[in-house]
Amino acid sequence: MPGGQERALRRRISSVQSTKKITRAMELIAATRVVKAQQRAHAARPYSTKLTSVIEDVAAGGAEASHPLLERREPVRRVGFVVITSDRGLAGPYNSSVIKAAERELMDAQTKGQDYSLMLIGKKGQDYFRFRNYRIDESFTGMSDTPTYDDARQVAEVVADRFESGYIDEVILAYMEFFTIGTQRVAVRRFLPLESIDVIAAAGSGELRAAFEFEPSPEGVLESLLPRYVESRLFSALLDAAASEHANRQRAMKAATDNAEDLITKLTRAMNRARQDAITTEIMEIVGGAEALKDEDDDGEIADLLATANQ
Repeated sequence: MPGGQERALRRRISSVQSTKKITRAMELIAATRVVKAQQRAHAARPYSTKLTSVIEDVAAGGAEASHPLLERREPVRRVGFVVITSDRGLAGPYNSSVIKAAERELMDAQTKGQDYSLMLIGKKGQDYFRFRNYRIDESFTGMSDTPTYDDARQVAEVVADRFESGYIDEVILAYMEFFTIGTQRVAVRRFLPLESIDVIAAAGSGELRAAFEFEPSPEGVLESLLPRYVESRLFSALLDAAASEHANRQRAMKAATDNAEDLITKLTRAMNRARQDAITTEIMEIVGGAEALKDEDDDGEIADLLATANQ
């Protein structure tokens, strides 16, 4: 019935309007968090820059690269995968893009006859790989939204211990790299072993500085610096992933809000048509009823005239 259709459309419009309020609120929250994540990433850069510059000084001081984190192993029997995803959804293609890229690398390693070790950051990645019966060696949750340096240290210690113990021969890091609010790209990079000291030093500023003397020795300083360098790289990746997550969620919620507005417009038009149909039906029923009453009155008058004539 037209009236019943109108009521159903009203209820659906009300439901979509409620959903639109939620998606709009989530869009605004994500926009605020993107800015904060950018600020945190910017604040962490001086530490990473200074750490790289000190390694550059150590390399210039003649340190010999013999740290376990620099050890390249052949053949590679087992590859470790550190996959950074989010704990929450509603972030568009953010999680699926990272997961699919990591899974491709994992399958490629299996094709080469290599075993794998999954170390997952974020509930979404954990759910995906567990549902598909992959073996998960380590999982971390509760740190993807606003990661701290302690979170990075916790994960880096686990990864470095597994590498130094020989359980894994190579570590691949998969995450979403943040460039701008509108540009993020999936990055799949070798995390361990580290590049040579010369390569790390080449990432520094390249500025000429005064010569330094290191105590107890350049090698001793390097022994302490490289674990911090691993933590710094992982922390930078976590900050990039967090900013990318919020940027993707902002875009996804904006698209959802726009779709809700379009749907409300379409439903409103359908409701107006249903209302017009209901009004037209009511008018036709009234006119039909009036015509029926008129016909009954005319029939009564004719009957009266015939009765009078017969008398």
